[in-house]
Amino acid sequence: MDIIQMHKENFDKVIDHLKHDISGLRTGRATPALVEDIPVEAYGTKQPIKALASISVLDAKTLAIEPWDKSVIGQIDSALQKSQLGINPVNDGKILRLPLPELTHERRAELIKVLHQKLETAKISIRKVREEVRDDIDAAEKNKSISEDEKFALQDELEKWVKEYNEKIKVIGEEKETEITKV
Repeated sequence: MDIIQMHKENFDKVIDHLKHDISGLRTGRATPALVEDIPVEAYGTKQPIKALASISVLDAKTLAIEPWDKSVIGQIDSALQKSQLGINPVNDGKILRLPLPELTHERRAELIKVLHQKLETAKISIRKVREEVRDDIDAAEKNKSISEDEKFALQDELEKWVKEYNEKIKVIGEEKETEITKV
């Protein structure tokens, strides 16, 4: 069973990436994950907002972004306006406030479509890891390090893992969808 265990980290990485990826989907609640990875052109390079400023939640519908260097506030403001969030920041020269508008029914439907795309991408990644494991199992059998019976037992174990991780993806998706549709 060591062959499958060697790839457990890859399965876990898919789940971690999915969680991080969907954390940026706006649900009507203010969360720093909405803006922290938006790239900003500052100091001659592109950097995420989280590298240039502190991001805090003022209330359920408002984020505050306070740059450590006040000279980049204009670049952060510009990057937020160009982002696909559809939020206009309020710039007082020291802090950017991001008031989050209510999500419309159409916007919620769009977010759910994006969520489903991200879930499908995660499932595809799980299938890719499964193929890597299958290749390793086949190679081990060819090298005579495992028997044919062990090969089939490993393949059965692998399918159980794939089902388990697909179920995790489904649960994560259902929770996020509930969060998006909740008014």
